[in-house]
Amino acid sequence: MRVALGAAELRRLRRMRAVRPLPAPRARLLGRPKVSGPSSPAAPGSPARPSLGKKIKKAPLSAGQLPGLPTQQDKDTTAELKLCLQRARELGARVQVLRASAQKKDAGESSMPEAEGPPEEPCREKAPAYQRFHALAQPGPPGLVLPYKYQVLAEMFRSMDTIVGMLHNRSETATFAKVKQGVQDLMHKCFEERNVGQIKTVYPASYHFRQERNVPTFKDGVKRSDYQLTIEPLLDQEAGGAVPQLTATRLLQRRQVFSRNLVERVKEHHKAFLASLNPPMAVPEDQLTRWHPRFNVDEVPDIEPAELPQPPTTEKLATAQEVLAHARSLMSPRMQKALSQLALHSAEPSSPGSPSQALPATPPATPPAPSPSALKGVSQALLERIRVKEAQKQLAQMTRHPEQERRLQQLQRLPELARVLRCVFVSERKPALTMEVACARMVASCCAVLSPGEMERHLVLLSEVLPDWLSLHRIRTDTYVKLDKAADLAVVTARLARLVRAEEGL
Repeated sequence: MRVALGAAELRRLRRMRAVRPLPAPRARLLGRPKVSGPSSPAAPGSPARPSLGKKIKKAPLSAGQLPGLPTQQDKDTTAELKLCLQRARELGARVQVLRASAQKKDAGESSMPEAEGPPEEPCREKAPAYQRFHALAQPGPPGLVLPYKYQVLAEMFRSMDTIVGMLHNRSETATFAKVKQGVQDLMHKCFEERNVGQIKTVYPASYHFRQERNVPTFKDGVKRSDYQLTIEPLLDQEAGGAVPQLTATRLLQRRQVFSRNLVERVKEHHKAFLASLNPPMAVPEDQLTRWHPRFNVDEVPDIEPAELPQPPTTEKLATAQEVLAHARSLMSPRMQKALSQLALHSAEPSSPGSPSQALPATPPATPPAPSPSALKGVSQALLERIRVKEAQKQLAQMTRHPEQERRLQQLQRLPELARVLRCVFVSERKPALTMEVACARMVASCCAVLSPGEMERHLVLLSEVLPDWLSLHRIRTDTYVKLDKAADLAVVTARLARLVRAEEGL
């Protein structure tokens, strides 16, 4: 009987499986799409599939099956439900994370304008290294190097003068729109009215600016009746009353004047820096040939732009009382009361400690104070002597001419060249050598990279400062070098070191 019941139950289960589709594969539970077939419940026109719970309830229990034990169908259904529940929990957690990140991003974007306020100018951002250290990367001996932004402004003036001169020479009105386009095409840099104001600050006698109407323009966005900023060069009148022209000579003269004015502005900041040192220093401007070693040229403040003419306005309301009188009929009583209170507050004098007071352009530079622990036990008199000696050395460096700088560099090389020259004479075993042979041997043996011509100039200088040790003899077409081999080389190098210190101003 049990075997018969088992066979009947098996046939019933087979019929149920033929009617109900098999459970969904594991790939569908993980989110992969399931291709719907003709027997799929998602196919159009097919009857709705009953839920799994209803099928379980409607399935009758067999005679040999106990009501409390789970069947294979219950196990498959439970596993499928668990996988679906786990997948739903994972998707819910992911949705919450994405929603929280989106809310944070929206909150940050909404709070940015309120916290930061108006955007800062691009020049206030940190400049790149080639601008911040522009003065240190200049070739040649150090001198009165201009900051990078000042050199860019000088190049802008040269380009602007070229464009204005071309328009002026053919009797065409130079407007800011024309000059801006020309300067940007020449320099490939942005040129704005702020740069024109800086040029006016540096060189006030260069141009005359006006706001004019009825200037012919060939642009769709600018009307003929609009006010435009016109630029006219200021030139000296020529003989005979002819219209002066901006020739190449005048362009070069104006460019030189602009460069001198830029150097004078840097000298003012340099003078303030020297006055803030300990001890303070004072260098005559006509003797200044280079900046102080601790003076950072590229951190000189920007040039404040001068005020340019603005187009006139027919009606300008300056105070809140004028606004209230002009629009009283258009406002409600509540708005009129608020404007009256605003007018009373604006009429009150501002406090002396308001932030609108002007700040100094260049704060006095203070040298870094040494830590007390590092100078513990050192007398104050010795420190004062060292500071005075250092100030004298820096003063000598700032007032040294280029010729003196080249001579000092040659004197600093002479001790090494003297040792190499004595070795050459010892190896050659000759009382005298021609200048050509001596220079060739020294160029091959010296550590410094010098040409034969530069080596010859060094030997001539060595014979001038030490005539008793090295002498030059002109015989026919050749110059012979004669050396005193009996002299002590240590004494010779000591004399050269004293000459170098005397030349440095120590």
